[in-house]
Amino acid sequence: MTDTILTVEDLAVSYGRVQAVRGVSFSVPRGGLVTLVGANGAGKSSIINAISGVVRPSSGKITFDGADITRSHAHTLVKKGLVQIPEGRQILGTLTIEENLQLGAWYTSGARTDEVYDRFPVLRERRHLPAGSLSGGEQQMLAIGRALVAEPLLMLLDEPSMGLAPKIVDDVFAVIQEIRASGTSVLLVEQNARRALRAADHGYVLSSGEIVQSGPGTTLLEDEGIVAAYLGI
Repeated sequence: MTDTILTVEDLAVSYGRVQAVRGVSFSVPRGGLVTLVGANGAGKSSIINAISGVVRPSSGKITFDGADITRSHAHTLVKKGLVQIPEGRQILGTLTIEENLQLGAWYTSGARTDEVYDRFPVLRERRHLPAGSLSGGEQQMLAIGRALVAEPLLMLLDEPSMGLAPKIVDDVFAVIQEIRASGTSVLLVEQNARRALRAADHGYVLSSGEIVQSGPGTTLLEDEGIVAAYLGI
């Protein structure tokens, strides 16, 4: 077992003639929290979707837990412990909260469902209600819970703070830190650069599909040039 759970090498992603990502390389240490930050259109979601098998890279190599997954399909990666929480949460609103969690545990025993209910009591209280009846923050908690019951080795979070009130954003980031502290590795894609870099061990700043700077999260936050040029905070 290596100390690195995810390695991305010279990744490129294209949509027709548009190249969204070019020559991106980075890694996530086992048990670490790494963030990709940058403005809208910087390529963050394209990278995370390529890692999770949602889109096919045009070139490059992705290694997860020692295996080449560059051409793997999304459903096979979930079985291996790579689980994505997509932008916009993508819960199934007409299904109950419990049914959403059951779908997340499709490839596992579902043993972590009680743990999710303990972590998010509101989900237990409303488990028989349609997931669409939850508030935005509660839906984000359900999306995180649905990922947790899949027993991930690496959790990919795409814009978890999007559309949420500041207090709920605080709650979401507290949960992310708890997940990391429990031993699950985390790759966080986030437009709220200040919060993401404050939470992360290491950050990568993206602009126009390329990494333009990297370093410890707090170090990047302290660089006024980087903040002014790329982060808009």
